[in-house]
Amino acid sequence: MKKDIDLIINYLREVWNEYDSPLKANMHLRGNDPFQVLISTVLSLRTKDEITYPTAKKLFEICKTPEDFLNISLEELEKIIYPVGFYKTKARNIKKIAEIIIKEYGGKVPDNVDELIKLPNVGRKVANLVLSVSYGKDTICVDTHVHRISNRLGLVKTKTPEETEFRLMEIIPKKYWKDLNYLMVGFGQVICKPVKPKCEVCKLKEICEFYNSKNFIIRRIL
Repeated sequence: MKKDIDLIINYLREVWNEYDSPLKANMHLRGNDPFQVLISTVLSLRTKDEITYPTAKKLFEICKTPEDFLNISLEELEKIIYPVGFYKTKARNIKKIAEIIIKEYGGKVPDNVDELIKLPNVGRKVANLVLSVSYGKDTICVDTHVHRISNRLGLVKTKTPEETEFRLMEIIPKKYWKDLNYLMVGFGQVICKPVKPKCEVCKLKEICEFYNSKNFIIRRIL
């Protein structure tokens, strides 16, 4: 069944405006400097927003540029970003990223996805967020929330975030691409949660394939 994209986006905006999600509460800390957006997004992998953004803010008070990250010791960097998941691995990768950006890109973060994904620990999700937030490019950043919600609603039937990204590019008007990530993340944090989604309050449940699936209907009845 073809979905009403405008209806979905309008409701996601409504949820964003009415609910206080962890992303919304911390988004003001993100900024738009390409290098800092890149590093904070690397920090965010497998880490909650309420931990990522305050940690990134603390980090950028000490290290702001790629050169700063080369001058700080690995041990000190690990201590600063300790609250985030896999902090030891991320600290090593961040120092490698800073070195590569200085040596191969003249200190400037690349502005295309093919170059960005060459950097350590940078996949399409991280690259697309940098391109969208820092360079104003029309990209769709697909994380676990976007992948989950897109499949639950029935917008796509995909197995990986990368598949979801390319399928969404075919069906979502470009004017919505840059907003889709934060709108779906906010929605996924307060309503369409991974476990125990709040379907009863969701205005999209009538068009949601997950809500209207046979197995889910049986669980609701029981």
